[in-house]
Amino acid sequence: MIEEWIAKETNTHQDHVIAHVIGATVLGYFIVDEVLNVLLDIGFVWTMFVDGEMGLLPHPVATAELEVNDQTRSEVRADIDDLLARKLHAENLRHLTQPQVECVITEVNFFASGNRRRLVVTGEDATLTIETSVETAEIRVYEF
Repeated sequence: MIEEWIAKETNTHQDHVIAHVIGATVLGYFIVDEVLNVLLDIGFVWTMFVDGEMGLLPHPVATAELEVNDQTRSEVRADIDDLLARKLHAENLRHLTQPQVECVITEVNFFASGNRRRLVVTGEDATLTIETSVETAEIRVYEF
């Protein structure tokens, strides 16, 4: 069965967040519970929920709000500090995944197919596709 993805209109808040991430570089990402957290080189974490809602917070605020134990929070902070200092050359990350190719965001598009959502983050040299399921709370990130 082939899924048919239909362009979905973004709301005012999503538009506002998207406007702020254009031109930023994706340094890494991690999933906690039902939220994808994307670290940007501007020092902010772009959060994406399974239903397509999103937010943008300075990384110290975003990490403070994570519902994880203190050790995990400390490890996430260390990963973020390493990525902000070394960009795509960080090593031994515990929780964040670095994209294989630099992704300077040029465009963001939102799609839906039934209970699934797709956010396509197009970059100059790479594209990240985030697929979620509202029904199962699954989040997958694909790099192209």
